[in-house]
Amino acid sequence: MSDALPEQYLDLRGTPCPTNFIRCRLALETMNPSQCLEVDLDRGEPEEMVVPGLTRDGHRVELVRQTEDWVRLQVICGGG
Repeated sequence: MSDALPEQYLDLRGTPCPTNFIRCRLALETMNPSQCLEVDLDRGEPEEMVVPGLTRDGHRVELVRQTEDWVRLQVICGGG
């Protein structure tokens, strides 16, 4: 999945919970199934809250890059 080209990109570093999760969901609502959203998130609570929430919503989430402070996720839209 990590070779997919993202249709949308969000840099949510510095964005608190639950705002970062809501912004991801709003972006995914505008996308078609199988399209890719790339998201940068802070480590810690944002990563721990957003990843399970998007997975519960039916999207596939893959970690494609990480540093000490942030992670980059590719989210494949599940369509609903």
